[in-house]
Amino acid sequence: MRGLVGRDWFEASMSAVAAGTSNGRHTGRLPAEVTSFVGRRHEMAEVKRLLSASRLVTLTGVGGVGKTRLALRVAEDARRAFPDGVWLVELAALTDPGLLAQSVSEALELRDHSSRPAVETLVDHLRDKQALILLDNCEQLVEDCARLTDRLLREAPGLRVLATSRQALGTAGEQTLAVPALALPDADGPRLSTAALAQCDAVRLFVERAGAILPGFAVTEANRDAVERVCRQLDGLPLGIELAAVRLRALSVQQLLDRLDDRFQLLTQGSRAVLPRHRTLRALVDWSYDLCTDKEQLLWARISVFAGSLDLEAAEAVCGGDGIGREEVLDLVTGLVDKSVLIREDHPEAVRYRMLDTLRHYGRERLAAAGEEAVRLRRHRDYYRGLAAAARAELFGPFQVPWFARLQREHANLRAALEYSFTEPGQATAGLGIATDLLYHWITSYYLAEGRGWLDRGLALCPEPTEVRARALWTDSWLAVIQTDIDAAAAMLEECRALGDRLGQDSVRAYVALYSGMVAMCRGDTESAVGLYEEAVARHRATGDPVGLALALIRLSLAHSFRGDAARAVAVGEESLAVCDAHGEGWHRAYATMALGVEVWRQGDHERAEALETESLTFNRSLDDPLGVGVNLEVLAWIAASRKRYQRAARLLGALRNIWQSIGAPLSGYGHLVRYHEGCEAAARQALGKQAFQAAVKEGARLSYDEAMTYALQDRLPGPSAAGEGEPSSPLTPRETEIAELVAQGLSNKEIAATLVIAQRTAEGHIERILSKLGFNSRAQVAVWVAGQRRSEEDVEAE
Repeated sequence: MRGLVGRDWFEASMSAVAAGTSNGRHTGRLPAEVTSFVGRRHEMAEVKRLLSASRLVTLTGVGGVGKTRLALRVAEDARRAFPDGVWLVELAALTDPGLLAQSVSEALELRDHSSRPAVETLVDHLRDKQALILLDNCEQLVEDCARLTDRLLREAPGLRVLATSRQALGTAGEQTLAVPALALPDADGPRLSTAALAQCDAVRLFVERAGAILPGFAVTEANRDAVERVCRQLDGLPLGIELAAVRLRALSVQQLLDRLDDRFQLLTQGSRAVLPRHRTLRALVDWSYDLCTDKEQLLWARISVFAGSLDLEAAEAVCGGDGIGREEVLDLVTGLVDKSVLIREDHPEAVRYRMLDTLRHYGRERLAAAGEEAVRLRRHRDYYRGLAAAARAELFGPFQVPWFARLQREHANLRAALEYSFTEPGQATAGLGIATDLLYHWITSYYLAEGRGWLDRGLALCPEPTEVRARALWTDSWLAVIQTDIDAAAAMLEECRALGDRLGQDSVRAYVALYSGMVAMCRGDTESAVGLYEEAVARHRATGDPVGLALALIRLSLAHSFRGDAARAVAVGEESLAVCDAHGEGWHRAYATMALGVEVWRQGDHERAEALETESLTFNRSLDDPLGVGVNLEVLAWIAASRKRYQRAARLLGALRNIWQSIGAPLSGYGHLVRYHEGCEAAARQALGKQAFQAAVKEGARLSYDEAMTYALQDRLPGPSAAGEGEPSSPLTPRETEIAELVAQGLSNKEIAATLVIAQRTAEGHIERILSKLGFNSRAQVAVWVAGQRRSEEDVEAE
């Protein structure tokens, strides 16, 4: 495994992490189009019309008809209409309905560290947002998607949902559009010219994809009939056309038609005029399968056990052997990419491969028919079990951040490995080990609540008094502390303590002491916490565990600082930094730097404290760790208030509202620090006055994530405020500004809704938010404000 984490991979992964966080958050991420989008002008216009009239639109149709591609294009075009983002939620690899809400949260980059159900977190996050969520591939969880969508739409009036599914969700207010196959020439109409034929959507797609295989390919008088018949045989299905075009590497269009015609004749045994499209697609996939070599077919079937995407090393480990030599996998993967069975995805650190869901299901059927499904699922689980163990072993060192990034890329496969372990008889202990090894994956990504769910499930299935159970108990207890579920954490630690004594495991006793100290701090018992942390430090030293030692020293430094023992707080904090530096570790070091900054601030060295917190924040931002970022912003706000920079303090407190709301638990795991937050807020409010304080807090709350980071690190606000000129920009979104203009014109809610082609309830929600943002209680005040905005704009133009 160590060969996977060499310097090249480390540097590439660090670049990827930096690139991934520089583009901002809370705006949505849609995949880039890697091939041209053909046709669909009528369907696009219809989907947009439906979205303007309904808050839930579902695109239905057979697999391969292009539902996802159409939805993505519409979503991309609609970005500007949704200031709070356009978000893609891919559900093709999800089979557990219990993880649906969590998956939506992940896609929205929402990390909740509370113990609340994921759906409650989603509702709170989206309640005042104007966003579009694209739920892709709902068919396998259609009822669950329907219930979740109904709840979100009822609670979040500014939300719209665009879904793709092979069947409608069936909820109230849903508008559906059956996505047809691409347009074909009229079979009974006049013969089209070659140029006109080439403009028919199905033919145009074939020509464009064929041109990628054979540069310069075009419809000519010589091949026009064959091209048209190929597209007609495939019923205009985009996936079928794309798969068929690949065959032009080896066949002429006429040869392609001959083989396509023969194959369908063999499989259908009936009239093609009444052939269901899904049978046509199945026949085409059968044909694609048959055109692969025997070993390519075998690899196709074996790769179907992966969820999401995979890399070459995973394919070699899981799919090699029993007919495929490990050294052959690369060439076979290349062959499947050439045949469009696998889709290549370029990442900064490595190439990954993805299989379309239709082809993955087909491969799984072939795998089961060959009697290999059980073997490959087990090998898949074992591979990701090893990956999780390797990540844990290399957690504390220079490759830590690349490992975090890698585990996030592999999350779908890790989830599949856990599901296999907890559903396959006799495998639960392995699953509990995987969930435990992934502790830092749960904490540093979007999956904390999911991680605790897997651990709870594994603990229920594995009651035996083993070392794995002991590790799982203290692992789960930390997640519970972060979720502020203190009683549950204490109960798990009590059992873990007894189990550690029974097993004679000092490493278990060390972690019990560490997390028990956290519980004591949460309960306000600082003295007990200090004693427990000191015990943890001693035990971790004795067992030679730098991870536990660094963490215990960080918490001990904060505890000494909290009770006013400055000298010990600094000494312990600096020791923690030294432990991290000795191993080239970054994440714990960032938290140690934060803890040291707290004490340095308490001692009055504001300049050094700000430098320490800025250093910590820079790392936590690069890792996209919202908890670390939140604590850093807290301390920077306290420092600003101590330096009498009260407006900066208030703005940072405003930005923090968004951070803590996204996490679900303010100062999660650091609740004892809340008194500093309260002191900062009271000082800023008193110095600025209530109105100015609230205005500054609102200004901070309006900052995007990236803008808040820029302000915290560089003391620079976006727009006019950055230069110190003029008034802050309008607090309203473009849509709210548009509605405010209509309010000023005297239109009623019903008239506004009709003008903008939105629901009346949506218009009412916008107006409520406008009144709230502006601090008004009447529509007349809004009209006066609009007039003032116009005068300001006119004055600027006159200058």
